[in-house]
Amino acid sequence: MLKKIMLAVVTLAGLVGAARAADPAAAPARNIFKDAPLTLSAGAGLVKFEGDQVMKDSFFLSLKLGYDLSARWTVEGGLDLLPYLGARSFEDTDPHKAKELSGSSWAVRPSADVLMHLRNTQDARFDPFLSAGAGLVLSGDDLGYGNVTPFAQFGGGLFFHFNDEWAMRADYRAAVVADREDTEVNHYLSVGATYRFGGAAPAHILLTQPGDLDSDGDGLTDREERELGTDPFNPDTDGDGLSDGEEVKNYHSDPLNPDTDGDGLSDGAEVNVYHTNPLNADTDGGGVSDGHEVIEDGTNPLDPKDDLMKYTLLLEFDYDKALIRSGDLDKIEIINKVLKRDPAATAKIEGHADKRKRSTREYNQTLSERRAKSVVDYLVNVCGVKAGRLSQKGWGFEKPVVPNTTEANMQKNRRVEVYIKPSGTVQLDRTGTDNPGTQKPEPGIK
Repeated sequence: MLKKIMLAVVTLAGLVGAARAADPAAAPARNIFKDAPLTLSAGAGLVKFEGDQVMKDSFFLSLKLGYDLSARWTVEGGLDLLPYLGARSFEDTDPHKAKELSGSSWAVRPSADVLMHLRNTQDARFDPFLSAGAGLVLSGDDLGYGNVTPFAQFGGGLFFHFNDEWAMRADYRAAVVADREDTEVNHYLSVGATYRFGGAAPAHILLTQPGDLDSDGDGLTDREERELGTDPFNPDTDGDGLSDGEEVKNYHSDPLNPDTDGDGLSDGAEVNVYHTNPLNADTDGGGVSDGHEVIEDGTNPLDPKDDLMKYTLLLEFDYDKALIRSGDLDKIEIINKVLKRDPAATAKIEGHADKRKRSTREYNQTLSERRAKSVVDYLVNVCGVKAGRLSQKGWGFEKPVVPNTTEANMQKNRRVEVYIKPSGTVQLDRTGTDNPGTQKPEPGIK
């Protein structure tokens, strides 16, 4: 009788699935896991008990209520009914003889599981999964571990989807129960049918349009995410605080790069915290990048008036060297002029290095620090600037101004940047004079 019922369910589900697949008027795709997350499964199967237990192998009926958190995760509550547990007979010399049941018994197993789906959205019919959970065994007689016993279980299974409403499923669970003498592992194998509530409205075929799913709910379909290279099961692939959909559709930033403009602030921080432009490294146009203002200077990235005076010294450092060439000393003299015009001003000197295939982070970090120190030493020892007015820092190859793809670009990245904080008592410009606008910046300054 049970086989006939299961056969009828499979046949009916198959006919419904074929009818929907043939319907050309299907509505636009939707996120089925968000719109119709509730499922109900019914099935039957066999349980194999370890040979030293007091009951024989038996059949059971199963009912499961599931809720999809996403295309990847489902929580599921189950109730298994074991209506007939026959008594196992033992030899008179068997130590388990004393525990023999006097007759048949019964049990029910309420449980809760978490399912991790391994489905491939290219072929949504086949939906394998892993599961883990726990529950209780409630029995009419003492089955060797009391009438109420907790258990843990793990296993997996497979859904075969006919359409958005109907699916067949096969399940395996290994249930671990603590007996009075040892730990028992019982094996449950079942097959059944699954119905998704609300799956039919509007008519949409999960199977024929898997690319139109939005499995992670980020506003991009799985097909679009595969084309972009983002993860269709992670709404924020680069972990910057903006969903992939927001980056692509709202802000036009790179969903695979947490810092699109390379200013040191994540795209999410720029949009949600500082309200700066994730596509513009210097939102206020004051000459200093947003990240440097926030992280290093403590200034407002939306106010150009508080930006420090930034000088980029294109010092022609030789490869793997920190010595200043004699032809570049005039560029450092500009910094000396600015600092002499404002004796209370302070400056921070930051060194940078390029990156080659064989470069190591530790070595280039040290090299950039040496380059910054060489400028500080020149200002102190040659120009007479007090050391207390200067600080230094090395960035290694973390902040390139251009990609390290050519020798010319690498030379540009072997640079020193100077950030001067005026005292506010003297008005200066970037040329080192006290009359802004009367001179053009000297070579090497930008």
